[in-house]
Formats: sequence, C-alpha cells, structure tokens
Amino acid sequence: MSSNHSGTTSGLDVIESFRNNLWAGYKTGEGVDPRLMSQFPLLEEALQAMGVMVWPMIELEADDALAGAAASLSKLAKVGRIYICTPDKDLAQCVRNDRVVQLDRRARSIRNEAGVKEKFGVPPSSIPDYLALVGDHADGYPGLEGWGEKSTASVLGVYKHLDAIPSNAENWRVQPRSAARLAEVLEVNFKLALLFRDLATLRTKDPNISSPEEIHWGGPGTRFPAICKRLDGAQLVGRIAKIDSSQGPKSRTKGSKRSK
Repeated sequence: MSSNHSGTTSGLDVIESFRNNLWAGYKTGEGVDPRLMSQFPLLEEALQAMGVMVWPMIELEADDALAGAAASLSKLAKVGRIYICTPDKDLAQCVRNDRVVQLDRRARSIRNEAGVKEKFGVPPSSIPDYLALVGDHADGYPGLEGWGEKSTASVLGVYKHLDAIPSNAENWRVQPRSAARLAEVLEVNFKLALLFRDLATLRTKDPNISSPEEIHWGGPGTRFPAICKRLDGAQLVGRIAKIDSSQGPKSRTKGSKRSK
C-alpha cells in the first residue's frame, strides 16, 4: 500500500473520558489555556478540509483512536507498515514487530518492538503493567510508591505482567534494590495497580477500519485555500499542493473522495 493513507484525532470532543469515572485524579481539561482550547475546532476543520480523515471521539480519548486504527489496519493484508506518529510511551503498547511502529518526527527516529524493549526494558504487551507501577503523571495517576523505571523494568522484564509477579520477593528471579519493600507495596496495593493498568490500557474498538481506502488521502478539498487564508496560513496551500502532486496519478476509488 502506498504512503498516502493517513488519519488523525485531536481528542477535542473529550475533556473527560470513561477513565475519569475510574480514577478521580485522572486528567481533565482544567488548567488548559482557553485560547489553546479554542483552536482545536479550527484545527479539526482545517484537517478535514485538507482531506485528512479525522476520528471524533466521544467516550474514548485520542490515544484510543490511534490504537484502534493501528489494530484494525494491522489485520488488513493490503496494509504494509503502520506508523503511529507520536513517541508517547502509552502508545508503545501498540507496537508490533516491524509492522506497527512509532515515529518520532522531532528525533527523526522509528521505534519498533525491539526499540520499545530497549527504551523501557519491557515488550509492548507489558507497557500497561509498566505504567501501572511507575505511573503516568501527565494522565494523572501516580503508580506505586518506590517503583521506579529501573526496578519496574527489571521485574517486568522477567514476569511481563503484574499477575505473574510472586508476592514474596524471595521467590523473585531478579533482585532489584529494596526488592522486599517493592513486593510489600505491590501486595498491599495490588488492586490499585490493576486499576492503573486498566487506565493505561488503550481501547481498540474504534475506529474499526475495514479497508485502507477509508483513510486514503486524495488531496485537499476546495475549502482548504479559504481556511488557510482565514488562519493566516496561506503558504500551506502551496506546500500541500506540492505533496499532493508528488503522490502520482489519483485513484478515484470509493472512499477516496475529497472533503469539500
């Protein structure tokens, strides 16, 4: 499949998701500059006019949409490599071998499954367990006391998932610093750790993409120049037109109709 297939989500439809009902401290829109918040609808409108597929999220979050898109596309034989264009650690759980990878544009690097293990010390399938222990302060849950990145990578590097970690540190096949204390904290707070793992686990039910043509980029729509002018970004018209022309002959297949 060619590279002119893309989709995005801004998450602007969700200030609070189902995760806020699970954990009171989960992130909200509180503290977000209203001037920044007011730009999200404009961004979504501009992306749609540019012809990019935008997935609005109602109960789920933007990261869930990216995870769902990657999961459904990976089931399609026509689809080659899938790039998740963010280095965010929670999306590392979506990486699969060299098929589904993370793209860090700023660092100009690609993180495959081996790269996830090199970065975090655990495979992609263990990332929710990893975040449950170390926490994710950007999302508003703290992890468990004493469990840092090194100790978590050490233990999960062996046991993979919380449920497989023996309750007694004497039975651990690896002995990080303060192992006995870590085991005690995990035992006392095991239900909390499972809750944090649930928060960290991305949902993949939406969007359910049945064909790559659903996200085929056929170039910008007729409204795009006017929106660029309104947003003081007239220079984008030429840049996008250049990218569009570089894609070669247009396939006028179903699903590739340009946004008006």
